[in-house]
Amino acid sequence: RVNASLEKKRLRDEQRRLFRTFATEEVAEELLRAGFSLGGKHVTASVLFADIRSFTTIAESQDPSDTIDLLNGYFGLMFEAINASGGTVNQMVGDGLMAVFGAPVFHEDHRERAVRAGLEMLEQLKIFNAQQIEINKKPINIGIGIASGEMIAGYTGTQTRATYTCIGDTVNLAARIESHTKVALRPLLIDLYTREGL
Repeated sequence: RVNASLEKKRLRDEQRRLFRTFATEEVAEELLRAGFSLGGKHVTASVLFADIRSFTTIAESQDPSDTIDLLNGYFGLMFEAINASGGTVNQMVGDGLMAVFGAPVFHEDHRERAVRAGLEMLEQLKIFNAQQIEINKKPINIGIGIASGEMIAGYTGTQTRATYTCIGDTVNLAARIESHTKVALRPLLIDLYTREGL
């Protein structure tokens, strides 16, 4: 019985480790606690979008392995900044990422957490660019957009492949704000509702 219990614990720990490899810690813990089911719920949270400026030009001017190395190094630092503020990275598309603060675990100060993460991302980018210059690579610039408000959060997909995500006007607004950083020539922009919560 002791051996059976130890084996169950080992399998449970392995399951938890695998979940955390393919999902954020918060999503993994939610899955282990409540199980998996497609569907969503209304939440109030903050969403952050970030994107590397002129990434296509950078990718076309170097070897594919250098592009993947750049992305891996960049994402590693950005994930640290987001995770340190309690955010959940739930999408990566090419050089862009989306993170949510306040879901699946609600935090009253989700707006402040999102902005602190954005500021830390810019600080980490300075370190990353210094390393790039040391190895004779070009530094990069990013744009970050943050919006806060109501959205729908949950699992979308099928029973065999699903992802935790957030959708709604607030999410769309954050994406548009991130895109507007190019026009405004500012690396970080936030919406009014986010600002009011700081």
